[in-house]
Amino acid sequence: MNPTITRILSWLVAIMVPFILLMTIIRILFTPVYPQIVYRLPGFPTDTYGFTLEDRLHWSRVSMEYLLNDSQIDFLAEQQLQDGQSLYNERELSHMVDVKQVLRGMISAWTVLLAVMAGLFIWAWRGGWLTDFINGLGHGGKLTIALVLFILAGVAVSFNALFTAFHRIFFTGDTWLFLYSDTLIRLFPVPFWMNAFILMGSLTLIGAALLIVLQKRWQH
Repeated sequence: MNPTITRILSWLVAIMVPFILLMTIIRILFTPVYPQIVYRLPGFPTDTYGFTLEDRLHWSRVSMEYLLNDSQIDFLAEQQLQDGQSLYNERELSHMVDVKQVLRGMISAWTVLLAVMAGLFIWAWRGGWLTDFINGLGHGGKLTIALVLFILAGVAVSFNALFTAFHRIFFTGDTWLFLYSDTLIRLFPVPFWMNAFILMGSLTLIGAALLIVLQKRWQH
């Protein structure tokens, strides 16, 4: 193949790597496994309004199930706590609809990019430019490390500022702000998301480092 074309394709691979790695970890975190870990971490705040560990595990699982299934918001609107109150109020339900749209859009993009990456790999393997493909993975690993270090620096400096910036990018106005007594905050307080960012960054760094190691070994 033309060397110019393979270089362009190599950089296309590199550009896709950060999003694919980050979304792979995010998708893993949106399973019941992460709450099972984070709620049990030393120092994780208890719910002063009465949710037990079992309550949090149950309702977080139900909430994540809604975000990943094909159900409408009625799925959550019909959920009731033991005292008969609705799990979420109207404002919280509206936000969950927004979150579902954003998450499903990102998962769809992730799925498409995975398919594109697989197609490029097959093309590289059969087309004789596998070295350029592997170099693209390595360069993508380096781009990923730079991006993740920037994110983790934001967590270290001011997680609240980073968290606020994230929501202002993906959500309109102040629709994501809630009272401490609201179920969303009781289930998913700031430490829940702070630990998620740290875990996401750490696991993504490992994935990026493995791609760089792969590139170096391939070159030898």
